[in-house]
Amino acid sequence: MFEGVLPAIITPLFRDSNMSLDLDGLESNIESLLQCGVHGIVPCGSTGESATLTFEEHEAVIAKTVEVIDGRVPVLAGTGSNSTAEAMRLTRSAKDAGVDGALIISPYYNKPNRSGLIKHFTKLADLDLPIVMYNVPGRTAQNLQPDLVAELAEHPNIVGIKEASGDITQVSRIVEETQDEDFSVLSGDDAMTLPILAIGGAGVISVAANVEPGLMVEMYESFSAGDLAHAQDLHYTLSPLMRAMFIDTNPIPVKKAVELLGMAAGPVRLPLDELDAARTELLKGVLANYGH
Repeated sequence: MFEGVLPAIITPLFRDSNMSLDLDGLESNIESLLQCGVHGIVPCGSTGESATLTFEEHEAVIAKTVEVIDGRVPVLAGTGSNSTAEAMRLTRSAKDAGVDGALIISPYYNKPNRSGLIKHFTKLADLDLPIVMYNVPGRTAQNLQPDLVAELAEHPNIVGIKEASGDITQVSRIVEETQDEDFSVLSGDDAMTLPILAIGGAGVISVAANVEPGLMVEMYESFSAGDLAHAQDLHYTLSPLMRAMFIDTNPIPVKKAVELLGMAAGPVRLPLDELDAARTELLKGVLANYGH
């Protein structure tokens, strides 16, 4: 179900006193991505500033995304939390809204032990919605080890993992140890997309696809068609943009990039702050190389 290029979309906000949701802008952005052939949409992830959305806003963004997409591609909604009860509330709500699956980050800050992680993901999977785990040690201070991932992959509703450890050996072990399951390994780092595809990965949950969805889709589809040379060319074409998306904390650069492209974006919410002038000029220079 979850393969190819799935942009982790930004959450557009108005520049008003409340930084309120721009749901019309969200619709416009989603339509632009769909026209470029993306294979799925991921609302309310880290790139969507899920950490500073209220429950009501979180639910509104997911409901709007499902409404706009109307079954054209899968919706994989971010519904994780470091509180299992909160994650269950968000996941139930997303299921009721009609999403195709939930992206669940491993609990941050708490640093649960192995049995706690198993119980956390199992309780969420038992809600009878496909679950994609999200491993990003740089944000959670904890790494989901391959043997733990393989054990959880035996649950029929745990269908994949977004892998952002940056460790290709670990990703390879996860692919190796889940080959007998109906389980997808997705890159959580744009720059690792092609290497992860080469070892059996299924695609990428992408930040850069907010800016260059067409090229990201072309790279994936070239690889899938066996045209490795063209996929490599596109990897290196996209590499400066992939790096530029992390000149500051995600989603600060991508939100600025989307705004510079004339799409709905708006500010980031505190405690994040907007991209400074020097980095904005650097970003403009990178975007100019892509014809923007």
